[in-house]
Amino acid sequence: MVNNTIKNILKASGAEALVTTQDDLRFYLTGFQSSFGVVVADDKSVTLYTDARYLEAAKKSLENSGIAVAEYPRGTKLSDLLKGYKSLAVPFDRITANDYKAYVSAGYELLDSAAAFKSAMAVKTEAEIANIKLACKATDKAFCDLLPQIKEGMSENEVAALLEYLMRKHGASGTSFATICAFGANASVPHHETGDTKLKFGDAVLIDFGCKINGYCSDCTRTFLFGDDKKHGEFKELYEKVLTAHMLVKEQFTAGMTGKQGDAIARDYLGKYGLAQYFSHSLGHSLGVNIHESPNLTPTDESVFSNGMVFSDEPGIYIAGKLGIRIEDTVTLANDKVVSLTDSDKKLTVL
Repeated sequence: MVNNTIKNILKASGAEALVTTQDDLRFYLTGFQSSFGVVVADDKSVTLYTDARYLEAAKKSLENSGIAVAEYPRGTKLSDLLKGYKSLAVPFDRITANDYKAYVSAGYELLDSAAAFKSAMAVKTEAEIANIKLACKATDKAFCDLLPQIKEGMSENEVAALLEYLMRKHGASGTSFATICAFGANASVPHHETGDTKLKFGDAVLIDFGCKINGYCSDCTRTFLFGDDKKHGEFKELYEKVLTAHMLVKEQFTAGMTGKQGDAIARDYLGKYGLAQYFSHSLGHSLGVNIHESPNLTPTDESVFSNGMVFSDEPGIYIAGKLGIRIEDTVTLANDKVVSLTDSDKKLTVL
């Protein structure tokens, strides 16, 4: 038995068999996480080949799933395992040149499965959205637990580590990306490398964080003040502009609009105040099994968004050497409207 997702990817790829070795794509097809394995699917069957480290767990996890589990023969070349097929679908953007040459040398015709995977993964099933909601809920709870525990003198690394612990405490298996924690002017670098900078009274704090539950990601950014030293008049004004841009996207973006149109909602609003030049990244990206998927909300992405897609809404302002503000939620489209999945308070918090 071949499930509809695998059947659709195989059909769209146009090959006799779908061959998938990449960890994330393999998990997407089977729901089983491992660091090694190969999924081979044709129009009649699906088999996950893995080694002794995962064999028992895979058989238990995939029992009654319609996916067979077999031990990968030690010392066997992948191309030899696929004898009987003439054409194979593999993701061209995810295989090495050596792998490509090995397939071709073995006589296989190769067809690209990358576009089929991206299309399938773009629209989430109810089960996928349920898992993303769990990750978002853990993210929100962890952040709320974090705030009263932040103390002057803590380093960025210490705050990030505490938040990651709290996400795990609320059920996460790990982070969906390396947590970004930036104090003061460090936040002017959108992807600041969390370090040893110590927190002091009056600092603005930007934290970009997310976790995974059941293999699915969340993504959230909050910016707040650690005490008010009465020197943040401009910061507060800019924060309100970013928050308004963020909320306008939720109010105005609908199914049927393109990623380019979504980005323009926030960018055009900030542009009215001469701030678009400080919005140095795109509005958002899709997420699911991976923290970055397709389609995206960028100034150039013409992809049409539809119900069931999950993405980030994260406008920001960054003034080099001075400040950075980003407000981000994981959201989805349901009944043609944006619905927030992370939803901790976005009003400016002063600890």
